[in-house]
Amino acid sequence: MKYMLLIWNRPGFTEGLSEQDRTALFGEVDEIMKELTETGELIGGQALANPSQTLTVRLVDGSPEVLDGPFMESKEQFAGYLAVDCDSPQRAAEIAARWPDVRYGGAMEVRPIMDEAGTEM
Repeated sequence: MKYMLLIWNRPGFTEGLSEQDRTALFGEVDEIMKELTETGELIGGQALANPSQTLTVRLVDGSPEVLDGPFMESKEQFAGYLAVDCDSPQRAAEIAARWPDVRYGGAMEVRPIMDEAGTEM
């Protein structure tokens, strides 16, 4: 089954880390990515640009309108994702639990990815 692991964290949180902690964090990410590549579980993933560069489309007075920013009622913002193909939701959650952002106040959301028919959900 394929899972999307959504990375949520505070924008700019790495700027408050020491150089040593920042290097360690990115080193952990590299290790996890290498492992997932070697096991064949990694499908893809990307970090996202700063939320200040976001546009949001919402219905305003009956018409779609493009607005600057995500402007969500949250301290955490969607920062990136991993897509993995693994045997169980427990394995996907295990991968998410190892993601270093979680230790720095972030969160990982684990969601199954529907196949093209979408009938499994």
